[in-house]
This record gives sequence, C-alpha cells and structure tokens, in this order.
Amino acid sequence: MRLLLISSSNVYGYGYLDHAEPFLRDFLGERRRIAFVPFAAHDHGAYVAKVRERLARMEIEVNGPESIGDADAIFVGGGNTFRLLKTLYERNLLDVIRDHVRNGIPYVGSSAGSAIAAPTIMTTNDMPIVRPPSFDSLGFVPFQINCHYLDADPQSTHMGETRETRIREFHEENATPVLGLREGSMLRREGDSLRLLGEKTARLFRPGREPVEVAPGELPLL
Repeated sequence: MRLLLISSSNVYGYGYLDHAEPFLRDFLGERRRIAFVPFAAHDHGAYVAKVRERLARMEIEVNGPESIGDADAIFVGGGNTFRLLKTLYERNLLDVIRDHVRNGIPYVGSSAGSAIAAPTIMTTNDMPIVRPPSFDSLGFVPFQINCHYLDADPQSTHMGETRETRIREFHEENATPVLGLREGSMLRREGDSLRLLGEKTARLFRPGREPVEVAPGELPLL
C-alpha cells in the first residue's frame, strides 16, 4: 500500500500545494494521470478545475472521480470531512477506492482526504454539516489522524477546548491512537514502512498515557 497523507494543502507563506510539491513529485514518480475526488467541497467542478490547473504545472493530468478505474493514482482533496464521507457512501466509492489502493494504486490525501485514511473520521475538526451513514472510513492506517493539529497558546484568552482536550475526550470513549499532524507535515506509507515528512513533529496520543512528540522520520504503524 502506498499513501501520501498531507495535513493541509495550504500552508502559511506558500501557494496552494506548493509546500507539498517536492513530496508529491517523489511519491508519484512517472505517474501522470490522477483521479481527483472533490466531494469535500460543494462545487465539484470548480474544485477539479483548481487542482487540474495546479497539477498541470507538474505535467500531471487530472480528471474527476469517474476516472478512478483508469488512473495512475487517486487524490482526495480537503474540505468538509462529513460531506466527503457521506458522498463516498452515496456513490458507492468507498470500497472502490479501498480496493484500488490495496491493489497497488497510490493514494494522496489532503486534510479531509487524509482524515478518511484512518479507521473513522471521529477525530476530524469539521462541523457535521451532513450525516454520513457511518463514521467508518478507509482504514488505510491503524490510527486516527487529526489534521491541522494546533498546540494550545498559553497567551490566548480563548476559554474553549483545546485540540488536545478534544482528543483526550475521544480517548474517554475509544482506544485507537491519534496522531496530531501539524500543518506542513505529511505521512508517507510504503508497504509496512511509515514516515513522517516535513520539518515539524507530530503529537501522538494514546489512551491512559501522556501525549508524546514524534520527530520526522520512520514511524511504527502504531
């Protein structure tokens, strides 16, 4: 199984997908036909056009989800995770994507597209603007992913829950580990090998333990 899971397509100081381009190039190699899945956004056509224009600069051909069967790779974009998962269920594409990826087709996810690579979407940051039939997602990694992970700001006057508090709440009811993936970071899986890419650490949460920082480089599959 080959995965590139990007925390965010937009990073401060960079254009759309600019920070991820070197990693995308290395991951895709000579593959030039991508099926882009735009269902996390409301306007599918505009989203496909945006990604098509950006990846054309890398000499990559982008088509919509109808091209999954003929594509060299699958790219699932960010947006609202609940809307993405609901649409994948409605279009009977969850098993299609899962089968293609388990049979060797590379998978690229960004934000919501990375969140659905986990067993469930229960650690997404998004509002449940729609209701999918299940929170179960692709299960390409055996841990939950929290994209755009933010550390608490000790100078902030905000009195609401921090991201860490939310994840600790998840572990009051669930046992699956959670990896907080900061913006600018990404995960790459090649078979049984998993690496954290980028310059930032990730934050690993396990129930009943204090969270730990994970440095870029080789990771266990948890």
